[in-house]
Amino acid sequence: MGSPGRVAVNKLLPELKKEYNLDFVIANAENAAGGSGITPRVSQELFESGVSVLTSGDHIWKKSDVFDIIDQDERILRPINFPSGAPGRGAGIFVAKNGNKVGVVNVQGRVFMDGLLECPFKASRQALETLAKDTKIIIVDIHAEATSEKVALGWYLQDLASAVVGTHTHIQTADEKILPSGCAYITDVGMTGPYDSVIGRRIEDVLKRFLTAVPTRFEVATDDVQLHGVVLDIDDKTGKAKSIVRLQKKL
Repeated sequence: MGSPGRVAVNKLLPELKKEYNLDFVIANAENAAGGSGITPRVSQELFESGVSVLTSGDHIWKKSDVFDIIDQDERILRPINFPSGAPGRGAGIFVAKNGNKVGVVNVQGRVFMDGLLECPFKASRQALETLAKDTKIIIVDIHAEATSEKVALGWYLQDLASAVVGTHTHIQTADEKILPSGCAYITDVGMTGPYDSVIGRRIEDVLKRFLTAVPTRFEVATDDVQLHGVVLDIDDKTGKAKSIVRLQKKL
C-alpha cells in the first residue's frame, strides 16, 4: 500500500527470505503506486527488493504508464478474466531460486465488483489445466470482495492448485488451512502498509467521507507499518501444500 508498503517490503523481505528459506515471492502490487496502481519505477523497486512476480486486481489500470510495461514484463500479471483484447497476461510459469517451475494465476472476482469480467471460475480453471501440463506447483491469487466467492473458488480449484490465496480486502483473515486435495487456502493474506488507517488510507479522510457523503481524497496513511502475508511450504514432487503460515511483521 503506497510508499509505506514498499519500504516495508524493501526492509523486511530480505530477512524473511533468510528466516524461511524462501525460493519464490509473490506480491499483489495493485496499490503500490500512491495507493492505487503500478508504475514502471514502482514495479522495478519491488523486484529489486526481492519479489519474484507481481499480481494485481481492479486497480491495475489506475496509472496510465502501466501500459508501458504490462505487455513487456511477464512478471507483472493482471486478472486473467479480463475480456480478450485487454493488455497483459493473467498467468505464467516462472523459475524459483531452487530451480522449480512455479505457475502463477491472477484472477478477479465479480461479486460486488466489475461484472464485465469473464467468469473467474471458468477462466482460472482453464488456466490451471494449461499450466498443469508443465508444472505441479501452481499458486492462485483470487482478488475479490466477497468471502463466499473466494471460498468457493478454493474448493473449485483444489485438485489442481497448490494454493489459492485471497487479496483485495486489505484485512488478513484467520482461516488458513489445507483443503482435502492438498491445496493451501486463505481468504485474504492482508495488507503490507500502514495499519493505523482505514485499509491503508488516512482515518480522518475516510471518516469525512462516511460522515458527510462528500467526495474526499483519500491519502495514504503512514503509521504502524506492517508486512502481512503467508508462507507456503509446497512439495515440489506432488505440488501439494505441506503448510500455510500467516505472517505479520512490524517495520
